[in-house]
Amino acid sequence: MREVLAQAAFQLFLERGFERTTVDDIVARAGVGRRSFFRYFPSKEDAVFPDHERCLAEMTEFLAAVDDSDPVGAVCDAARIVLRMYAADPEFSVQRYRLTREVPGLRTYELSVVRRYEQTLAGYLRGRFGEGGDGELRAEVIAASVVAAHNNGLRLWLRSGGAGDPEAAVDHALALVREVWGRSADSLPVSPFPVSGDDEVIVMVARKGTPMWRVVQQIEAAVGES
Repeated sequence: MREVLAQAAFQLFLERGFERTTVDDIVARAGVGRRSFFRYFPSKEDAVFPDHERCLAEMTEFLAAVDDSDPVGAVCDAARIVLRMYAADPEFSVQRYRLTREVPGLRTYELSVVRRYEQTLAGYLRGRFGEGGDGELRAEVIAASVVAAHNNGLRLWLRSGGAGDPEAAVDHALALVREVWGRSADSLPVSPFPVSGDDEVIVMVARKGTPMWRVVQQIEAAVGES
């Protein structure tokens, strides 16, 4: 029934326009009563986005069960759940995108939905980085970056009319987020030895996967120069 109502609503939005379509029009097209509509959707706006509640629940469940060893990778994978929801019905997704561009109220509603995804990602990251100080700031910034990158790639696909592979653009955008934020703490330059007095400290940064002989060679070169 939820799908029947959503399809009826969207058909009418395309035929008559969002503002000129009433709930009575929708239930008449679907062949049900008003009570049935409000059992599934609090408003007309909700009927335009019938799948986001399910998608948000799936994202929350995914993050609750994911391995915490790579938190940035986890939120990037969680964002792909939203992408798969859009890609499952390209025609509907493209039509909805065009409709939200035309109706300011729907655009505002869509932004509120996006914010809920962002808050879900940030909540998971705060559990990894801490609730206060820089931990909370880092969680908010990374969550916002993931959402912005995902939406950039998704909208490129939607603006193309749903042509091509939607994952390609999104994966490219999320790879940039992982490159910037996905560095583990182990890669930060720190001194493994206690330093006291006038002891000289040498800090070296190497890419992950650099052969150990190359690391030793660079350290020896630095020692020789000093």
